[in-house]
Amino acid sequence: MKRTLLFLTAISLFLYSFQPAKEKSDWQGPARDCIYPGQNLLKQWPGNGPEMVWSFEGLGSGHSTVAVANNKVYVTGIKDTIVSEGTLYTFDLKGKLLWQKDYGKDFSANFHGTRSTPVVVGNLIYIESGMGAVYCLNAETGEQVWSVDFIKDLGVDSVIQFGYSESVLIDGDNLICVPGGKENNVVALNRFTGKKVWNSIGEGEIATYNSPILINHNGLKLVVAMTSNSIMGIDAVTGEKYWRVEQTQQNKIHANTPVYADGKLLVASAGREKTSGIVMLQLSEDGKSVTELWRNNKLMNLMGGMVKLGDNLYLSGYLKPDWQVLDWNTGQMKLQNKELGGGSVIYADGLFYCYTENDGEVALMEASPEQIKIISKFKIPLGTDQHWARLVIDNGLLFVRHGNALMAYKIGE
Repeated sequence: MKRTLLFLTAISLFLYSFQPAKEKSDWQGPARDCIYPGQNLLKQWPGNGPEMVWSFEGLGSGHSTVAVANNKVYVTGIKDTIVSEGTLYTFDLKGKLLWQKDYGKDFSANFHGTRSTPVVVGNLIYIESGMGAVYCLNAETGEQVWSVDFIKDLGVDSVIQFGYSESVLIDGDNLICVPGGKENNVVALNRFTGKKVWNSIGEGEIATYNSPILINHNGLKLVVAMTSNSIMGIDAVTGEKYWRVEQTQQNKIHANTPVYADGKLLVASAGREKTSGIVMLQLSEDGKSVTELWRNNKLMNLMGGMVKLGDNLYLSGYLKPDWQVLDWNTGQMKLQNKELGGGSVIYADGLFYCYTENDGEVALMEASPEQIKIISKFKIPLGTDQHWARLVIDNGLLFVRHGNALMAYKIGE
């Protein structure tokens, strides 16, 4: 009997090892760090850019980017800004629209359109609307599983000025979001039911526009989140707030996601105040306190993101041609290039992919502390309004969202 049980257990483990892993699509790539795992990608593009293999016009207004999982492409938009109903569109990888589903009211005030990038885990998709509501939908059908409203359910006073923009953070069975305020400043919800698991008390500050990150520092799992004047380190299991650092920005936008590596935490806000700009924090051994290592108030990066490679940080200035390599350990500029307009950046297979905010150019860039070289670039031919959506690389495709248009370019060799 014992041998039979051991045999059955071994067979079960063997079969389990061949089950397909649950797919996940997250904001700024698998680690929320703007680095994508694409391989065998083109090292140079034709003069007019890589081949556009498909496009879709008709998403409505939006700045949110795509999520790619389960061989599907998900993206949100607002078709009618008077009704302001948010719609989730689902395509296959060849661009066929499989279905679309309205999920609830989204943001139609300042720079109207959807903001939050959907996060997919297995057969569930999570969307935070600009109006401050989190929706859990079935990723195969779009049917709602649950929803939580920051104002009605969590006591937030009102929607923030430019609309909630964070992409929710998934930690195991928990979904973590930042409503802002005093009582439910940062909240963990059960991602299957929407029930509150813990809440972290705040300073009464409003939410801001970036997305939280999850870090594991010497065995301590921390959520790093921001509100209008604060960077906070919060226990991911209990919600206890261990530390807070003042970080200000005149317009309270704080749109960049923090970057963590080797016990150090970097936050970039656009401001020249003493408590603004780009700041590097050193976590203590136990992660329950931090000290400031350096601060750079010269380079203004409002929302373009940044890529850390080795001891270097790659990013651009806001609304001007100014790409820089900063020393991760000191914040000092190592190199500068002014050939390309400022914008957002991601990285894959040894090269940087840049999307300029002013003129809608997508560029392939090679960069190191010794050289910043623009290899290829082309102008986005379709779409409307601002060039704010982030680029995404998946399955050898480069996805570009520009307002009501979504384009897929073949960049795999």
